[in-house]
Amino acid sequence: MDEKLAKLKKWIDESDNIVFFGGAGVSTESGIPDFRSVDGLYNQEWKYPPETILSRTFFDRNPEEYYRFHQAKLVVEGAKTNRAHLRLAELEREGKLKAVVTQNIDGLHQAAGSKNVLELHGSILRAYCTRCGRPYPADRMNHCDGVPRCESCGGVIRPDIVLYEEPLDHNIIERSVRAIRSADVLIIGGTSLGVYPAAGLINYYRGDKMALVNLSETPFDRYADLVIHEKIGSVFSQV
Repeated sequence: MDEKLAKLKKWIDESDNIVFFGGAGVSTESGIPDFRSVDGLYNQEWKYPPETILSRTFFDRNPEEYYRFHQAKLVVEGAKTNRAHLRLAELEREGKLKAVVTQNIDGLHQAAGSKNVLELHGSILRAYCTRCGRPYPADRMNHCDGVPRCESCGGVIRPDIVLYEEPLDHNIIERSVRAIRSADVLIIGGTSLGVYPAAGLINYYRGDKMALVNLSETPFDRYADLVIHEKIGSVFSQV
């Protein structure tokens, strides 16, 4: 086994207080496109830039165009959990992993069996009315014609995700900070650490076993105690 992988495996084997902080790279191996890579959503041509479409102002003003983009690009049918999702769920069942803090909105960590998943940016699998707050199943939003509306009040149904211009959920932030701050081992995987305020949460880590697993370099490589530039699924299949 590679020396770096052996070191990470040793950390995992010897710890019962691990926290995982993950991003889009965890899901791309399941066939879900990311946003910022060369062929990611932000580099595809639309009538409006994806950053604009995914903003609260745009959603309120032009829900028709938002839902055209939502159903074409955010809804991915048939995505399967990969080795990273499955191994993290195993570690939780073994009493080693205390929390998954994720920037992803696809629900694949839960599908793999993880219980304590802190979704910083919400979930595409939940929806609710913008007017009365009534919850709706994702199908009502992900597979509708036009703009989905509430049966109770006629309000527009929206995904339970954090759009641009919206703050992150305060409770999720607090729980994530507590988990990261108290962790013995922090594994950061599949993220370029370029999205704030989410990326800033890793600054709360106080230990000396921070592992950063990502295909490309990140601004935090120099601060990590261990850096592995490989696919996250490949790494977790060996540890």
